[in-house]
Amino acid sequence: MKKKLLIIAPHPDDEVLGCGGTIKKKISQGHEVSVLIATNANKSMPERYTLDKLDKIRQAALNAHDLLGIHETIFEDFPAPMLDQHPLSKMAESIHNIISDKKYDTVYVPHRGDIHNDHKVIFDATLVACRPVGDYSVRKILAYETLSETEWAHPYASDAFIPTVFETLSKEAFQLKLNAMERYDSQLRSFPASRSLEALEALAKYRGSTINVERAEAFMLIREIH
Repeated sequence: MKKKLLIIAPHPDDEVLGCGGTIKKKISQGHEVSVLIATNANKSMPERYTLDKLDKIRQAALNAHDLLGIHETIFEDFPAPMLDQHPLSKMAESIHNIISDKKYDTVYVPHRGDIHNDHKVIFDATLVACRPVGDYSVRKILAYETLSETEWAHPYASDAFIPTVFETLSKEAFQLKLNAMERYDSQLRSFPASRSLEALEALAKYRGSTINVERAEAFMLIREIH
């Protein structure tokens, strides 16, 4: 049965870092995958994030998504990196309207315990947007991990990323994840930085070894309705 999946990324590249291989896998299985890029840093810090920089990073996102076969890319304009100063209710309403209009049944969100506060805010707003009330469509919510955010989270049990769902990845699907990440060349760093292609491969192999396969992406199941 064809499903409609929405990957919600606080910032451009989070969707590839956390779900790039899974995106390609699901599309290859015949599912429809869309991406919501939630923020626009020019709204809050125009002196640092110029319109030119915004255009370049959004074009990079489109290039990466075209490579993966993304059905639709949606850009919102929430003011990163200051989402904690923006009304949560407005973000939740915007996300809810998108989900209600498109009728997504599966939603991927950033892990709430990530060190970047924008990830926590987007997680909270998404859960409000996905409440199972009224004519809701979302049946499953999964949280993904983001290198350079998840592993630097606060050292408390409540903030730990504890994977409960694993997506096995073929060599081809994982290579396309790397190729998509290369489109975000301004965000990549040299190894041993965590935001490097080598670190992405190391994580994929580690998650794969957890379930005795070569490569995998890991997720936390937030809610599933049968």
